[in-house]
Amino acid sequence: MEKLKNIEISAFDYDLPDDRIARYPLENREDSKLLILNNDEIVESKFKNIGNFIPKNALLVFNDTKVVRARLLFRKPEGALIELFTLEPFGKVTDMQLAFTSKPPVLWKCLVGNSKRWKTGHLEMKLVHDDAQFSLFAKRLIQEQDHSVIEFSWNKDHISFAEILEMAGEMPLPPYLGRKAENADLERYQTVFAKYEGSVAAPTAGLHLTDSLIKQLQSNGIEFERLTLHVGAGTFKPVSTQTIGDHTMHAERISFSKNTLLRLMVMNDKPIIPVGTTSLRALESLFWIAHLIRENIEIQDITINQWLPYQDSQMEEMSFSEVLLLLIKYLDHHKLTHLQASTSIMIVPGYRFRIVSGLITNFHQPKSTLLLLVSAMIGERWHQVYQYALDHNFRFLSYGDSCFFSLA
Repeated sequence: MEKLKNIEISAFDYDLPDDRIARYPLENREDSKLLILNNDEIVESKFKNIGNFIPKNALLVFNDTKVVRARLLFRKPEGALIELFTLEPFGKVTDMQLAFTSKPPVLWKCLVGNSKRWKTGHLEMKLVHDDAQFSLFAKRLIQEQDHSVIEFSWNKDHISFAEILEMAGEMPLPPYLGRKAENADLERYQTVFAKYEGSVAAPTAGLHLTDSLIKQLQSNGIEFERLTLHVGAGTFKPVSTQTIGDHTMHAERISFSKNTLLRLMVMNDKPIIPVGTTSLRALESLFWIAHLIRENIEIQDITINQWLPYQDSQMEEMSFSEVLLLLIKYLDHHKLTHLQASTSIMIVPGYRFRIVSGLITNFHQPKSTLLLLVSAMIGERWHQVYQYALDHNFRFLSYGDSCFFSLA
């Protein structure tokens, strides 16, 4: 493990010209370019043709999280603009769906922009609902090094916090886009299968899929399944340390329904292709969740820390069906319908994939944990792939083009 921790981040740097970052999405999602790495050969196509390149009996797994309007902008009476970026609920209510349906007051962990201009007191924002004006208030209760705990309250008790964000919040576009969210982003920065609110960033590989393309793939024998991983703000956190061992990986909540696990059990002999790095991290986390459950089925707070996969070289291996049986047994034992956990899994070169057979993803930032994940899958060939994309006018990052890698 020490060898892995000493991986230098500088080895995963490349020159990304500013004009190669896609500031806006294409009008048609499936018209994005697709790069396929087939052994050492690079093939270029369009995303709408992806069915020609993935295995005919593949199971595509996508993340059905929905991006919330997480940015709340308050104006102080003296003019200072304070941004509250909602991260996750704080306190007794930790389930995202319950937190969004909560009535006032609610407690949330937030990033505070222009924090030095907000010393004391509450912030207020005037809103309108059913032609009547009311106020949203924010009060800072706790200030930590990397976040603050904010109490939100409003004087219309029948309105949920989800409705507040819908009325008052802005779509949290990635900072590297360098622009404010526009009306078109409300639809284009969501996947067509977005369902459960909770993310502050889109699972961007899924932005290329359309309803018609999904139907076309299904008619050709491709199966689809879904999971939920709520993407946190940590996904934009650059690796600022010299080695990966000194980087703290952000935690994210994942959720698998029992029905999904049962369906995976039926299809566990198929190639499993995650649509995006969030789906991949969630799927690979299943193996480590099963590892913890096997040691203690009574475990309640399931947490996968970033170095768990590298701690025990003598660990007994499990097949995917054995993993699924353990997980279903755990749900039955605790009378649960969903498997929920927190994962900080860090996938770096040297990681051995247990669940997935490939990956559909976008092109990632230099010196990012996502680029290390790509390297864990395709090795040093990532240099070749990214140079080809730069040389052939591929568009990069969230609104950019896509690629498909296979472990086969």
